[in-house]
Amino acid sequence: MNDSTEWVSLRQAADLLGVHPATVRNWADKGDIASRRTPGGHRRFRKTDLMQQAEKQGELQPLEVQVIIQNALGQTRMQTGAGALGSEPWFAAMSETTRSELRVQGRLVLEALREYLGSGAPDARLASAITLGQVYARVLENDGLTLPQAVRGFLYFSDFVINSILTWSEITPPRSAGEWATLLRQVNTFINAMLLSIIEYYEAE
Repeated sequence: MNDSTEWVSLRQAADLLGVHPATVRNWADKGDIASRRTPGGHRRFRKTDLMQQAEKQGELQPLEVQVIIQNALGQTRMQTGAGALGSEPWFAAMSETTRSELRVQGRLVLEALREYLGSGAPDARLASAITLGQVYARVLENDGLTLPQAVRGFLYFSDFVINSILTWSEITPPRSAGEWATLLRQVNTFINAMLLSIIEYYEAE
């Protein structure tokens, strides 16, 4: 296979796995994942090896869904760990207790999304999105956040899932554009169900 499609850079490997580049570098140094060097000394990773590494970190299928969710979770950890949210007014308005609750809530949302996508995205599974939206809204509303603040925070983190799909689709052909479009529509359906649930909760109060 052509090197431009089979081998990816350290940054692409990190994006694909949803971890920091230093983590991928550490795995390579320990021999947990194979790599090679370019003539300029840059690391390159084979996508099949990255997929095997992803499979070690989870059991749910399909693999694309597993890696997308892992990627989104990794982005969230890096953003919060790096203090990138400090300048966001909606984040500054939250108490530390609420932030802790939402970290747990975020993992539950990603797990529910993974189950939804893994089961073929049936409408019956959207009940979990609605319930999670209500829980999210209740936590923020009890902490005094307004509806616009709650929506901004939700959209900030839901973008990580969309970005993960785009990253995976760019790095790992040859799945058809139609299949990626279907996956993106399914994710949007879940996200929109949560968003509407958040809005409806606030309006009912």
